[in-house]
Amino acid sequence: MQSESQQRQLPTGVIVAATPLGNVADASPRLAAALEFADVIAAEDTRRTSALAAALDVRPRGRILSNFDHNEVGRVRQLLDVARTGTVVVVSDAGMPSVSDPGFPLVDAAHDAGIPVTCFPGPSAVPTALALSGIPVGRFCFEGFAPRKHGARVAWLEELVAERRAVCFFESPHRLAQTLADAAVVLGGARRAAVCRELTKTYEEVRRGTLDELAEWADGGVRGEISVVIEGARPVTRDVADLVEEAEGRAASGERLKTVCAELAAAHGVSKKQIYDGVVALRD
Repeated sequence: MQSESQQRQLPTGVIVAATPLGNVADASPRLAAALEFADVIAAEDTRRTSALAAALDVRPRGRILSNFDHNEVGRVRQLLDVARTGTVVVVSDAGMPSVSDPGFPLVDAAHDAGIPVTCFPGPSAVPTALALSGIPVGRFCFEGFAPRKHGARVAWLEELVAERRAVCFFESPHRLAQTLADAAVVLGGARRAAVCRELTKTYEEVRRGTLDELAEWADGGVRGEISVVIEGARPVTRDVADLVEEAEGRAASGERLKTVCAELAAAHGVSKKQIYDGVVALRD
């Protein structure tokens, strides 16, 4: 249990607090104090937050209110009313709120209303996956969850073809294989990547390889919470028009056009579709 002095140290306003990804030992003392002494805990799942508090031997003195994707906008006014004179702690099921998890509407509204907002930092799947990936991540971008529908996902991947930074995103286990297969087609099967599964949990696993290799592996079925890191694009070494002409010439000599386009795209950091469409346009 926390001391009364820690209770007085909780700031008035909104606290965004990171929760463990899977290992409760990663919880910070500040998180434990916030869960015990906050006036309101805005929780993505009240049951999971109650279980976390119990695991930390903490008995919340305030209310635990649900605050998830489908009701968080409607909760804003109620939570702001508390935060003007008391403390509201925002937590998600795991990791940092507002990072592809509930929390942003309240944080945004609190800033606009002049209500103090602070963060109790801690675990987050994004830097954890980046650190474990073995992919160069001196510069990276985070894309949230990959689009669910095939067409939207391909369009999203097309936007990443020339992205020089490493790309990190979340994916559900039952869509992982198709997403990796789409990425292999659009970004090139030789592009390196890492799939990070069940981070900090008992069955944590980091699988590294090319997109082709990872797509084949994932096709056998994968479980757990997934973070994916894909290496950034290599500098384009040749003009796309030159690659289109080479692809057309090799196809005219008997090679399969789609295979040629994939090889050239992977070798030169451009889109396979861009080369293929260029050949089609050239033929027309």
